[in-house]
Amino acid sequence: MDANLPIWTPLSVDISSSNLSSFQEFVSSKTGHKFENYKAFHYWSVNELSDFWECIALFFKINFSKPYNYILRSKKPFYKAEWFGNSMLSYVKHIERNFKTNENVILYRNEKQEDTCITWNSLFLKASEIKNELLNEGVKKGDCVVGYLSNHPITIAAFLATNSIGAVWSCCSPDFGTESVISRVGQLKPTLLIAIREYSYNGKKYSLSERVGSIKKAIPTIKTILYCETDFESWNLNTERVISLESVEVEYDHPIWVLYSSGTTGRPKSITHRTGGMLMEHYKAIALHQNLKQGDRFFWHTTTGWMMWNYALGALLCGGVLCIYDGSPSYPNLNVQWRFVSDKSIVHFGHGASFFIESMKNDLQDISENRLPKLKSIGSTGSPLSEEAFYWLQKKLPRTQLISLSGGTDVCSAFLGGNPNLPVYAGYLQCEMLGASVECWNEKGEKLKNETGELVITNPMPCMPTYFWGDTQNKIFKKSYFKKFKDVWTHGDWIQKSETKGIKILGRSDSTLNRKGVRIGTSEIYRVLDSLYEIIDSIIVDLPNKKDHSKLFLFVVTRKKLNFKLIDKIKNQLKIKCSPQYIPDKIISIKEVPYTLSGKKLEIPIKKILLGDAPAEVINYGSLKNPKSLDFFIQNREKFII
Repeated sequence: MDANLPIWTPLSVDISSSNLSSFQEFVSSKTGHKFENYKAFHYWSVNELSDFWECIALFFKINFSKPYNYILRSKKPFYKAEWFGNSMLSYVKHIERNFKTNENVILYRNEKQEDTCITWNSLFLKASEIKNELLNEGVKKGDCVVGYLSNHPITIAAFLATNSIGAVWSCCSPDFGTESVISRVGQLKPTLLIAIREYSYNGKKYSLSERVGSIKKAIPTIKTILYCETDFESWNLNTERVISLESVEVEYDHPIWVLYSSGTTGRPKSITHRTGGMLMEHYKAIALHQNLKQGDRFFWHTTTGWMMWNYALGALLCGGVLCIYDGSPSYPNLNVQWRFVSDKSIVHFGHGASFFIESMKNDLQDISENRLPKLKSIGSTGSPLSEEAFYWLQKKLPRTQLISLSGGTDVCSAFLGGNPNLPVYAGYLQCEMLGASVECWNEKGEKLKNETGELVITNPMPCMPTYFWGDTQNKIFKKSYFKKFKDVWTHGDWIQKSETKGIKILGRSDSTLNRKGVRIGTSEIYRVLDSLYEIIDSIIVDLPNKKDHSKLFLFVVTRKKLNFKLIDKIKNQLKIKCSPQYIPDKIISIKEVPYTLSGKKLEIPIKKILLGDAPAEVINYGSLKNPKSLDFFIQNREKFII
């Protein structure tokens, strides 16, 4: 396999018919600019911000009930930029204008493999019923309504109801424990909690009633708990009534929802997004960069606690059919997800990178063009997708575009992502997305080409947070993004930009490894380990040593007992596929890798614990998916002090 050759190239007929090409032609007709290629088009989009975002508004026919009197007022620092001044609009109204009587808008499946089709009529009828209950409880514009809900159509109905009133939405997934929920939604001082009584995951049923009671007791502002049933008995699935939610219009900057950082080392940050920014960003990202068209079936496996749930709502904005799966992605096996994609003729399928890597390791046979004839794109995010997984997926599905995205909860979207008009190279994200001024900088703040460095954003975007809830002086906000470089957003990723192939994510910049003065991205090591069937999971940290700069410790979860043969294989593969510098000083077997609730490995907290820091000072146990996994590192840390 020649790494200099693309693994996928779009057909000329597909380029000419893509939404991105239509938008480029629209921009040319409006502005008179002619663009030789995507690079020129992107350059224009980040250097003529007002013109670009107005073209987005015009192309997608954004309905401003009160027109804007300016597009952008730039300020320093740029997070204070003001967008579409004095305008009013509604997120839900832009979904509602796609209403098609008696046509399906949601295709749902649960772990029992039970399917339910939700029409526009039944979805909006249920949303209207919930809205009336909210209004009866006194919920009004600006109030916070929070959910403790699974990935079920009732959650979408609850959001639509909340948004139609102008209230602010926030939601936690049932896999979040009581303290995790309280530490998040408690910051918002919500007036009402929408919850389910039980949920199923990994073949087991869990009751939530006791947890809900504890949450209400801990958050005194919650006056009412609205329980929703998940069995569809209360839904009128066959209704032919045409319901309008009669949504209120809100200011462009009015909060649409609050998302949360992982809260690994302290209280989670309450990331507050503006209504207009989310509306326009999701049109841009999903219609242009993922090329979703009217009627396309869109499925991104997610929980309600991950920003991809909010992102996936954008499929409804673009006239797509939203497909949702409620439950574990691997119960009883990994094939259930691929079977759902096949059964529902899904066009765009997205998942966390780890799912595709695990599919590769198990060499699943349910993946082929014969079984997935409608599948046009696969989206991957959450962590870098290995080159091996790119090659494996492309071999299975030669005509399907592989889209790797990188952004985050901070923007509820991506800075780097797909492009239906460009080739795909293994291990690379195709492009900087329109309107995102992505650069690679060194420690001195100098722009780099074909070198590794810090991912920075040099211009404002409307999808950037309005603020962090409760951070009245923006102190936490500034520390999170603008501490390293003045007036430049530092995202925390370590990247390499290629002039021809795209962008490669090498890991989080604060977890890069230092090998005798050379910085190494962790994803390069994980890429090799992910290709080994014997390795289920892994985590790597380097511990400083004054004499030898650092010692590299690799912790692995293996299918069978770790032995010298496997250790030699790991070292040889790292030497061959990377370089001798990547070979760890010690390889140690563990039972499980510690993860946050949002699926991030705890590289930095583990490093601090092994260096002797008190666990309570470097980790918030309520933010962890598997807190007991830390016991090994705490109990054995004296062995690693060097």
